[in-house]
Amino acid sequence: MAPILKADDLHRAYFAAEAVTYALRGVSLSVDAGEFVAIIGPSGSGKTTLMNILGCLDVPSSGTYTLEGVDTGQCSENELAELRASRIGFVFQSFNLLARATALRNVMLPLVYSRDCPRKEREQRAVNAMVAADFPLDLADHRSNELSGGQMQRIAIARALVNDPALILADEPTGNLDQGTSLNVLKTFRSLCEEGRTIVIVTHDPEVASEADRTITIRDGLICEDGDMR
Repeated sequence: MAPILKADDLHRAYFAAEAVTYALRGVSLSVDAGEFVAIIGPSGSGKTTLMNILGCLDVPSSGTYTLEGVDTGQCSENELAELRASRIGFVFQSFNLLARATALRNVMLPLVYSRDCPRKEREQRAVNAMVAADFPLDLADHRSNELSGGQMQRIAIARALVNDPALILADEPTGNLDQGTSLNVLKTFRSLCEEGRTIVIVTHDPEVASEADRTITIRDGLICEDGDMR
């Protein structure tokens, strides 16, 4: 079976005036469907740059990245945007919710511009995603700024699920949470993985990384360890 994502010899350089910064210096990896993977590294290691490329938010300076068999290097900006919208769910440390919108409305947001999805269907899909993220439905009409950090993160997870993506990318998803809430959120990711979802978490925290089935360590723009036992 082909991997859900595959990166080959990724390099990413940033140019400023006469200086060049190499964020990635030849990264290769693959992730199969249904894996729960953590990418770990210190600040400045290149892990966020790698996540941005895996999420089609950035493109490599060289090398290839394929998502579900699609060579993203051959995609236009519009095609990359469609991949992000339909095949990737993002969960961020800062939640990125609309503060004055209800929890339900926040989860429905990725579906707003879908002409083929009438409102009732959008609402039902959002409710289903909230159930999958273990969010209490009696809080669905609460504004996100009325919710706890853990509840907001579950809304962010539900929003990532609502389009039934092939891949969920989570960037420091427990960074703003206390330890108990963090463990509960990680249990939610575990449950989603057991349902067949593919989860990739980017973190600097070894305890968070230990909850995954496979840990990839990146340092100075290179993968220095891959706990792939396949």
